[in-house]
Amino acid sequence: MHARMSPRLRPTLSRGRRRKALLAVTVLTGAVMTTGALFPPAASAAKPDTVQNSLNALVADDRMPAALASVTDRDGRTRHYTAGIGDLKTGAKVPKDGQVRAGSNTKAFTAVVALQLVAEKKIALDAPVDTYLPGLLRGEGIDGRHITIRQLLQHTSGLPEYLDKGAILDDRQRYYEPRELLDSALAQKAHFSPGAKWEYINTNYLVAGLIIQKVTGRPLGEEINRRVVDRIGLRHTSFPTPGDMAIHEPHPKGYHRDTAGSPWREVTELDPSWGWAAGAVVSTNSDLNRFYTALLGGELLPPAQLAQMRTTVPAEARGPGVRYGLGLTSTPLSCGGVYWGHGGTALGYRTRGGVTEDGRAAGIAVTTAPTGAASQRVEAAVDTALCR
Repeated sequence: MHARMSPRLRPTLSRGRRRKALLAVTVLTGAVMTTGALFPPAASAAKPDTVQNSLNALVADDRMPAALASVTDRDGRTRHYTAGIGDLKTGAKVPKDGQVRAGSNTKAFTAVVALQLVAEKKIALDAPVDTYLPGLLRGEGIDGRHITIRQLLQHTSGLPEYLDKGAILDDRQRYYEPRELLDSALAQKAHFSPGAKWEYINTNYLVAGLIIQKVTGRPLGEEINRRVVDRIGLRHTSFPTPGDMAIHEPHPKGYHRDTAGSPWREVTELDPSWGWAAGAVVSTNSDLNRFYTALLGGELLPPAQLAQMRTTVPAEARGPGVRYGLGLTSTPLSCGGVYWGHGGTALGYRTRGGVTEDGRAAGIAVTTAPTGAASQRVEAAVDTALCR
């Protein structure tokens, strides 16, 4: 034990040493006050994340069960986001970058395969449908001798719609043959003369898928998986085989309700044959980002065919300033420029997103098919992610 020092025996600082100690404290205090570098205020440690805020709002304000995003910035860094509940029955969390039904993003995959066949000189863009499927397109105002492959891929054919959403909801497990779907379209009259205007119609891609099968002699799904999915290593993307109703990897459940006040119905499992070449693909936000990045980067098409794909016509029905190429859209950004993608809606899911020329990418998915202002806010979330 040490003896306690008396006050008189305690060591004291000399006048010079006291001056140096005071100077050191003054310098340290000044550094903290002027820079905040040593002890930054807690409030400035992190800025609010605008992407996360957008997803939170889709869930809290628009009452969507869940929202997911994958965003790649200019430096190639990718971040995944989630909001909401992945399963309303169990309360399970939303899996990061979970699989969803990608809906009409499938059209971009189908268009890529068609344009690869153009590059291989197996299909001619301005050849009529009858060149490959003689006599298939006949109806009131409908004649396959006057509708070209380009018009199919660009939605300028005038063909009527085959899709019956009510029938799909009534029997989600029913399998549809492509020809059965086409017959329901051909029972209607043409909407306009080929090439007269633009109208987004799923039947165009139904016919494009039939042409791909005729030319290659192989099922469309096999061609998409071989020529696109496997080629660029999309590990979480597939074109379902006939009868496959499940989403096989971690995923949020998909939901539908008839009116804003009605209960949610879980609609995850269904037969995707009703979408086929126009909407059957299952994917993730990050895989879709990878797909569009590879496409614009020339990994899937030669320059001539990629240029054709990016040759657009006005498609204002999809949004202000939106233009449609061959299975590919360009959408203006609030921060300047455009992003290229497609987007899709399937029963229980909606996906939106795309990529920019400088390498930014954003994919947003929600687990229902919103309408009206809520739908517009999903589009705005993509703009937020690409412009932040």
